[in-house]
Amino acid sequence: MTLPAAEKPRKPNWLRVKLPIGEEYRKVRQIVDTHKLHTICESGNCPNMGECWGEGTATFMILGNICTRSCGFCAVATGKPLPADLKEPKRVAEAILLMKVKHAVVTSVDRDELKDGGSIIWQQTINAVREISPGTTLETLIPDFKAEKENIQRIIDAAPEVVSHNIETVERLTRKVRIQAKYWRSMEVLRFLKEGGMRTKSGIMLGLGETKEEVVQTMQDLKDSNVDVVTIGQYLQPTPKHLPVDRYVHPSEFAELREIGYRMGFDYVESGPLVRSSYHSDRHVIAGLGRDQWQKATELKVRLAAKNN
Repeated sequence: MTLPAAEKPRKPNWLRVKLPIGEEYRKVRQIVDTHKLHTICESGNCPNMGECWGEGTATFMILGNICTRSCGFCAVATGKPLPADLKEPKRVAEAILLMKVKHAVVTSVDRDELKDGGSIIWQQTINAVREISPGTTLETLIPDFKAEKENIQRIIDAAPEVVSHNIETVERLTRKVRIQAKYWRSMEVLRFLKEGGMRTKSGIMLGLGETKEEVVQTMQDLKDSNVDVVTIGQYLQPTPKHLPVDRYVHPSEFAELREIGYRMGFDYVESGPLVRSSYHSDRHVIAGLGRDQWQKATELKVRLAAKNN
C-alpha cells in the first residue's frame, strides 16, 4: 500500500500548518486530559487542531477510541471496543461547559457490535449537553448505524442543530476507502435525516484517485439527497499503513468545486486543502449564511469585471 519514495507526491506549501501552541490551546488540552475524553482532533491527526483548540473548541469522540471498522483512510484504532461508558455523556457535557464553547461537535467510532449501534449513548450525550450547557449549539457527526432507522431516529428525536454523516469518497472508491460502508446506504441515512427535519451535512476527501467528474457526481448525489452543507478537503495519509495520497489537489480546484457546489444549490460549501468536516462548523449552523456570502462575492466580481471593461 505504501508507494516508493520516488513515486510519492511531494506535500505542497499550502498544506503547511502551525504547531498547536498558546494559552487557550493549553486550557483545552488540560480539560480534555482531566475529564479523560477522546477527541477526533487527536485520534484523526487533524491538521487544524492548533487553530481550533487555540480558539477553545474541539470535536469530541464518544463511545471510546477503538472502532469496529477498518477504513483505509482513518487513524482511529480498529479492534474490539471496551464496554460503553454510561457516565460519558455527562463528562462530555461538563467539559463543553468548562470550555465555554458556543458550538460543539460530537462524533464517535462505529460500534457495530452493539444492538443499538451506540445510538442510546449518542442520544444521552446530546440531552446532557442540552441540560448542562443549554446555550451551546451542536453538530453531531454520526456513523451510518447500518441505516437502521430506529437508531437514526434517536438522533432526530434529540434534535441537534446539525447532523453530519460523511460520504468520504466517490462511489467507485468506497469499497477500498470505507471497507465496511456502502455509498448508497450513506445516502439513505442522509435522506432519512432530512425527512426527520434535520439540517444535514456531509464531507468528501480528495486525493485518493478520484476524477473531477466523479467528485461532481458525488456532490450531485448529496444534493439529490437534500444535504444542506458539504465540506471538501485534501486527504492526508495518517500513517504508512494507510492508503497513500494519489495527488495533492491545488487550491484553485477546491475553489472551482466550491463554485460548482453553490451553483448546484447547496446552502453552505466549505472547500479547501485543509478543510475537515468540523472546520468552521459553527458557521454551518446558520441557514443561508454561506449562500448569502457567496452571492454577494459573485455580484461584486460581476460589478468589478463590468467596471474594468
